[in-house]
Amino acid sequence: MSQRKKQRTSRKCSEKSDMFDGLPDDLVLYILSKLASSAASPPDFINILLTCKRLNNLAVHPLVLSKVGSKVFAVKARNWCDSVHRLLKQCVKAGNVEACYTLGMILFYCLQNRGSGASLMAKAAIKSHAPALYSLAVIQFNGSGGSKKDKDLRAGVALCARAAFLGHVDALRELGHCLQDGYGVCQHVAQGRRLLIQANARELVASLNALVQRKAQQQHHRHLNYQYYNLKTGSSCPLLSDFGCNVPAPEVHPVNSFLREWFESEGAELAQGLRLCSHEGCGRPETRAHEFRRCSVCGTVNYCSRSCQALDWKLRHKMECVPMERWLEEVGNGNDGGVGEMEEVAEAEELAI
Repeated sequence: MSQRKKQRTSRKCSEKSDMFDGLPDDLVLYILSKLASSAASPPDFINILLTCKRLNNLAVHPLVLSKVGSKVFAVKARNWCDSVHRLLKQCVKAGNVEACYTLGMILFYCLQNRGSGASLMAKAAIKSHAPALYSLAVIQFNGSGGSKKDKDLRAGVALCARAAFLGHVDALRELGHCLQDGYGVCQHVAQGRRLLIQANARELVASLNALVQRKAQQQHHRHLNYQYYNLKTGSSCPLLSDFGCNVPAPEVHPVNSFLREWFESEGAELAQGLRLCSHEGCGRPETRAHEFRRCSVCGTVNYCSRSCQALDWKLRHKMECVPMERWLEEVGNGNDGGVGEMEEVAEAEELAI
């Protein structure tokens, strides 16, 4: 009897494995591609590799690697190793645009391989990757990786305009400030303000959508009510970033979190005289002393862009920039304080003069 049972179970197991083995590779690759693009974390994709030998082989197929999403690349800085670097290179070789951007940022800022990093970001930008376009714009505005003479404000504005056209909110906000200030482009205050309103409206819509999704998950797809919104935002009126904002902070791109973790870790400290962008969701470091512009009011914080300044202002710096008594006085007079201006810090040779 025991032998018959063993034979029956073995037959069932073999039949199940035969059903999976009988699936054509094209169908399995399609399923793996969908899983790779929708995975919420690196383990979700890595677990596919560990399932069985067939999935291990097919998961590194160029078709699958070309579809891997940004959340799969959300590796902690402390977990950076040759295998992660190798996976990113394989994805880049397969034509994965997100991998080009992620590896480009890491090479440019963390590993200080400026040429290869900028080249990979440019490769992603050519394929209309909005974050890559915006990052290249920030590099052009600051002359990152070079000297102050390497700044190209017009190129920065052009890259911002392309990223803004593709819907990148930070680029749209940066372009609005450039037009308002006449920075790298002919000044047009009305047009700049219109772009800032568009950027803040998109930010508000994205925040509310994320809030609705969280509410739906917690209360089984019930409608979002006004009291819940007040509880989450701490405000009875949703205000906007450049006009005194109180909406939730936008989701940070995984590579920006990686940059901040990298430079805040003990083993990869910034060189003397260099600082990170003061906006916690950015992570970009200076590549030379006094590269970023500082707040003209307090002079204690510095930002790689006006967009980062606007976001950091509404998250924390509004409460730190001026003494509390003065801020309360301005609010009592109907003035929300506004976002302070930024001023350029003189280079070392200019300070010597």
